[in-house]
Amino acid sequence: MNPAATETAAMDMASVLHPFTPLRKHVEQGPFVIDRAEGVWLYDEAGRRYLDGIAGLWCASLGYSEPRLAEAARRQFERLPFMHMFVSFSHSPGAELAGRLLDIAPVTMSKVFFANSGSEAVDSAIKMVWYYNNAVGRPAKKKIIARRDAYHGSLIGSGSVTGLPKNHQLFDLPIANILHTGKPHHFRFGHPGESEEEFGRRRADELEAQILSEGPDTVAAFIAEPIMGVGGVIVPPAGYFDAVQEVLERHDVLMIADEVICGLGRTGNMWGSQTCAIRPDMLVSAKALSASYLPISAVMVNERVHRGLMQGSDEVGVFAQGMTYSGHPVSAAVALECLNIYEDRDIVAHVRAVGGKLQEGLSQRYGDHPLVGEVRGRGLMAGVELVADRDSSTPTPADINAGAICQQHAKAHGLILRNMGNNLGFSPPLIITDEEIEFLLDTFGVALNETYREIATA
Repeated sequence: MNPAATETAAMDMASVLHPFTPLRKHVEQGPFVIDRAEGVWLYDEAGRRYLDGIAGLWCASLGYSEPRLAEAARRQFERLPFMHMFVSFSHSPGAELAGRLLDIAPVTMSKVFFANSGSEAVDSAIKMVWYYNNAVGRPAKKKIIARRDAYHGSLIGSGSVTGLPKNHQLFDLPIANILHTGKPHHFRFGHPGESEEEFGRRRADELEAQILSEGPDTVAAFIAEPIMGVGGVIVPPAGYFDAVQEVLERHDVLMIADEVICGLGRTGNMWGSQTCAIRPDMLVSAKALSASYLPISAVMVNERVHRGLMQGSDEVGVFAQGMTYSGHPVSAAVALECLNIYEDRDIVAHVRAVGGKLQEGLSQRYGDHPLVGEVRGRGLMAGVELVADRDSSTPTPADINAGAICQQHAKAHGLILRNMGNNLGFSPPLIITDEEIEFLLDTFGVALNETYREIATA
């Protein structure tokens, strides 16, 4: 790039209001610019190479150079570059994609609604829950319960069910009828001597007590990721979702599975709901649906919910929910090809194989490290929790931000990880190889040791 073009690009980058970024720090320090990518590797402006250990934002499932997806987009651009799905308009890629999703759903589903991001899909699911209960004559049954520290998106509804305080502050969130219950993290919140099963049951009992306190006739739905992502890669304790779903069924509360991160192979099954024994009434998918080559998301609903939506549409005259680009034909074509690739290459089997190496490698090599309190995960989704003291599980102090320190050391050695406070997230592209897993594990070990030395001398 010539100097004039470089200067213009820098000026353009300074014009961007970056999401989820400390704005003043960004203005002072500037962006980390990725210039190109290939496979699981990213290259910055200077040509330095980094293994993308988090697949962008848990989403670049097929890496960054899949020719079949580019070709699928090209073909669809040439045939039909746009058509909406409002007022009964349709197109083949969207219809075929809906059918494919219903075929591979973890439980029997009836219909698919398309949006453009996980946040939009969660907002749409929330609106559907309210619409449904109004339509079936239960106007008071509107409250939706999520978990503390869960992430479900950043729009008004999805940002409200998100259980992270910083996502609420100054935005006047959460909105009304949104509640939060306890995080199912046994390592951090289990009582002394309490087994995982006992802890999971206690969390389910707390949820039921909350429903009873609010009034079961006011609680409409419970939304949960099978494995919490941004909340620290929290694997649910044994029996947790069985106990939770017993509570939901007892009080006629819908189960919404947020599969935006976990879905489509990430956990070693096609769906996180299969990994974690969830029987959802509604399921939200995004990210790996198109390997993030183009924006698309989906909400699947069962026939019970669909009948309620039809009843409401009969009353109002229309189901008035949707976005201009809902089910965009090019995005749908890419998503279809993405599903073909998952099937052709048996991505789930590959994830089980390399995911085992990731989980075992992190646990065996670093589970006893003086800075590590817990290693957890499933498939190609893992979290390492950093602690100041292993015996007491005392977290590293917030003002030290050990996760950020470790993230920076890893980056300096060519590995991109996700810093989540005291937790580090691993979620590489599903196509990662054994050799690349070894690079990830070795590099993380170097970063972890450097972090430990830096904290010890601070």
